[in-house]
Amino acid sequence: MKASKATPAEPRSRDADRSQLAILLAARDEFAQYGLAGARVDRIAERADVNKRLLYYYFTSKDELFLAVLESAYAHIREAEQQLHLRDLPPAQAIRRLTEFTWNYYLEHPEFLTLLNSENLDHGRHLAKSSRVRKTNLPLIETLAEILERGRSEGIFRGGIDAVQLYVSIAGMAYFYLNNNHTLSAIFDRDLMTPKAHHERLSHICDVILGYVLRN
Repeated sequence: MKASKATPAEPRSRDADRSQLAILLAARDEFAQYGLAGARVDRIAERADVNKRLLYYYFTSKDELFLAVLESAYAHIREAEQQLHLRDLPPAQAIRRLTEFTWNYYLEHPEFLTLLNSENLDHGRHLAKSSRVRKTNLPLIETLAEILERGRSEGIFRGGIDAVQLYVSIAGMAYFYLNNNHTLSAIFDRDLMTPKAHHERLSHICDVILGYVLRN
């Protein structure tokens, strides 16, 4: 029996997937460098090595492309978090692991922070209309709530901790430091981006977060 041949649609589909991925990566770099307002579709098409008409075929506007980049960015960090297997860890270790991961992810992916800056300057209007990004982020909060409840039932964590508020604190302490390192370094006359400073900051964040969730 002869093996069935791939239909013509299959290679076209793979080509389409590659083109869309190239556009998304190019757009991510463009938006991270210039922001939403300063980004140019011509440059994105050039970065992706595609025709601008093809770009508009897949993404009908710069705003739609920016939303796709944001959705992709959130999907990436959430997929990376899933590899931590937080549900398999003891509660305190799981919270520490998530805190350390968040800091290191932000440090290694500065483009994620700049994309968020652009969206916040635009009052979050793109993400507000995305059901996909809400579905992408929900599992993290469900996992964190489960860990908090497990810690409470084991007598390790205090009760009444809101999972969303806790995650905002974890993310916020890392985000503010890294996003404002230039101004903070200037006003305090201290280089906050040395390896030593990074270690001190992560240690501080972990102490603050665990000090909050652990019972006295």
